[in-house]
Parts: sequence; C-alpha cells; structure tokens
Amino acid sequence: MIDHLESLLRFMLMDGVPGLRPLPPPNPPPAVVAEQVGFQPPDEGWRTQVSNLQLNALNVYLVDVRENRKLRSNERRRSVEAGQVFNTPAPAQADFHYIVSAWSPAQISPAVEPTLDEHVLLYQALAVFLQAAPFNPSRIYPPGSPLLASVPELIRDSDLPTQVAPTEGFTKLPEFWSTMGGNARWKPVVYLVVTLPVVLEREIAGPMVTTKITEYRQSFKPETAEVWIQIGGHVLDATLNPPVPVPGAWVQLETLGGEPLQSTITSSLGRFTFERLQPGNYRLRWRAGARPEPTPRTIEVPSPTGEYDLQFI
Repeated sequence: MIDHLESLLRFMLMDGVPGLRPLPPPNPPPAVVAEQVGFQPPDEGWRTQVSNLQLNALNVYLVDVRENRKLRSNERRRSVEAGQVFNTPAPAQADFHYIVSAWSPAQISPAVEPTLDEHVLLYQALAVFLQAAPFNPSRIYPPGSPLLASVPELIRDSDLPTQVAPTEGFTKLPEFWSTMGGNARWKPVVYLVVTLPVVLEREIAGPMVTTKITEYRQSFKPETAEVWIQIGGHVLDATLNPPVPVPGAWVQLETLGGEPLQSTITSSLGRFTFERLQPGNYRLRWRAGARPEPTPRTIEVPSPTGEYDLQFI
C-alpha cells in the first residue's frame, strides 16, 4: 500500500510543481526526470545525485510511522468458505510522516543564489499538497488511466486523511539533519502526514454450526422429553470456482410428499435456517432469480454429516 502512496506523491509533484519541469531543449529522458523526486535519505549520496542530475529536485523522506488510534475499529466482516467461518478485521490505520526538502544543483556565485530557487520549489510543493488534500487517487490520476487502475480498490476512490504542514511541525528536525553526514546543512522542510489503511489477515472463527438439538423435559420425568432441531445451510452458486453464496434465494422445507412446512430467504451470506423440526426425513426446494429450479434435495434431520448446503450447478 505504501508503494502506491509514494507513486501518488511522485506523480503529484512531477505534474504540479513547475520548478521540476526541465527547460527545453534538450529534454532529459523520462527516467532521468523521474529522479527529480526521490525517496532516499537526503544524505551525501542524495546531494551527489542532485549535482550529477543538474536539475532541481525534491526529496520526500519517510521519517516515522505510527498507528492512528483515533481511527481504530473493532469491526469484523464475517464470511463462510467450505464450512469454515472467517472474521476479517477492519483495516488498521497508520500515519506515515514525511519531510519534503528542496535541492538545487547550482553553485553559489555572485549571480546565483541556489537557496532562493530551493525556497521557490518548496513553496510550489506546499501549494500542490494543500490543493490536493485530502489525497484521493481518483482525483489526482487521470480518469481511466493505467496509473489509476493500478491503485488497490481499497484506496482508489478514498479520501486519505492528510495533514499538510501541521502547526506542531517535525519536532526532531535538528536531530534529523545531524544524522545526514558531516556536510549536511539545515534545510527547511514541508512536514506531511498521510493516513493509510493497513490490511489485516482474516481469522478463522471456527466451523459453521449447522445443527442444533434442544431437548425439553420435566425434571425426573424422561417420558416428557421433547426434542426440537434447528438446521442451517447455504445456497451456493457452484458454477463458479470456488462456489459463492447466493443472497436472497428462496428456500422451502417440505415433507417427502411435497407438503410445504416452512420457507425463508437466504441472508447476505447466502445462509438459511429452519427451526422447531422433529427428527426425520424432509425435502428442500430452492430457487433464485431466473435460474432454473434444481431438483429438490432430500435430507435427514439431524444429518449424519451435518451438511445441508444447496447448490446451483
């Protein structure tokens, strides 16, 4: 996910900052121009790269990552596959902290003051970020472009929480520049914080309960025992691999002679249940939309296998 964010940042800056566009002619090849926005540490190696490039450049350096606990959620999305129940946690939210600095390859002379060029470049980058915040790939990339199509669906059309130049600033800036080598000098930066979802792995909740048997009796009177059974299953579209649940399907429980007993509609997970059944043999009939109605299925209650699923094949 972070690689898509950084590709987005590079596109925004290269597309929106006039100071990054090389003067024609000659035009450097696109691969060289892309190096005008770099994500490596702004140390001696970066300074050498900018000098060799002979073009103004912006350095976008990730300095910190922290969970955004204000956006933490305990929500779980439940799904069922092959009789197993899965819970998928809502994505965690993490704040990615960047400092953006501007760099000129020019040498100081009576006629050239590269620091002023860097200030202009930093100002232009700040304007681009403020104009686009909150960052949304569908508004930044051209509609229908391969760049937009490559963005994960989770964030493709989402407003990513964005803080541009927050008032508290990057408090450890003096310490940061002191670690960038002996020749490093203090530079002003644009402090940028973007919040991204962190996708978590789904968890196995356990097997789906398909049969529940309840017995009622008066104390110390076995002859008063009364057994009721609840069954549950899924309607599945088995023409797909793997089969997928069919929500909104009609399911009817009948006697073997075809007498209707109960009917229901499957849930959003394609699940149906029938309650207060006595042990014995029954028949299930089901249909959904324009699909041909399958041959009714005969079931035993309770099922020796615990399986009551119905399929369109």
